[in-house]
Amino acid sequence: RQWSAGFLPSRFQGVKFNAVGDPVLHIKTPSGLASDAQKDTIDAINALNRVEHKVTRDPEILTRIAQYEMAFKMQSSIPDLVDMSKEPASMLEMYGAKPGDGSFASNCLLARRLAERGVRFIQLYHRDWDHHTGVKSNVAIKAQETDRATAALIRDLKQRGMLDDTLVVWGGEFGRTPMSQGGDGRDHHIKGFSFMLAGGGIKGGITYGSTDELGYAAEENPVAVPDFHATMLHLLGIDHKRLTVKFQGLDARLTGISGQVVTDILA
Repeated sequence: RQWSAGFLPSRFQGVKFNAVGDPVLHIKTPSGLASDAQKDTIDAINALNRVEHKVTRDPEILTRIAQYEMAFKMQSSIPDLVDMSKEPASMLEMYGAKPGDGSFASNCLLARRLAERGVRFIQLYHRDWDHHTGVKSNVAIKAQETDRATAALIRDLKQRGMLDDTLVVWGGEFGRTPMSQGGDGRDHHIKGFSFMLAGGGIKGGITYGSTDELGYAAEENPVAVPDFHATMLHLLGIDHKRLTVKFQGLDARLTGISGQVVTDILA
């Protein structure tokens, strides 16, 4: 549910990387199989798939063809992508990363390497932060795991001249209540929470909007989820009101029936 393409065709779905072990399952060529023989096999399979597509016109078959071809290319490109031995010690120190440790810091460095190679959408996911108890001590630990690496990623992109056309979005799916849960925790909360944006046409060094004095609900310049999505699409050069996707007989917009670009945060 979290990793699917939603109502978009499945060819837009991403590829999940593992934190440890093989970066992508079954990425290694099976022992005893030459790359030429594997390519011949894939070509034959895709030829059969194209015949089937001519008959059924099922778009999922085109996705299957594209996935076979992409997987074959990934077998040669991913080992170099995840090889951190070419990164200088100063770069690893800046991120706080240790190759192969599967940490958020290593994933931030991997994100820069993916962006360098032209990957258009990259999502980093930190699972262990849902603090219903022990919020004071646990947030300090999570900040140590994420803040340094996030700052390093932004600095690294800027130093390489990549930040101007790379939009960095940092946030979660909800905020936390200002009142306690169980004495030392916080519950899920949707009425007021923050996102951080950097690069990609965003105005730097500003804070937009605020909550009430208790931090319970957004009051000044609230930004709804469709507004946020409309703004991201605008920064990608897409008019969210004109882009639609055929879904179950309807022309569906990625922002639903609402959404306004938040122009005040644009550079």
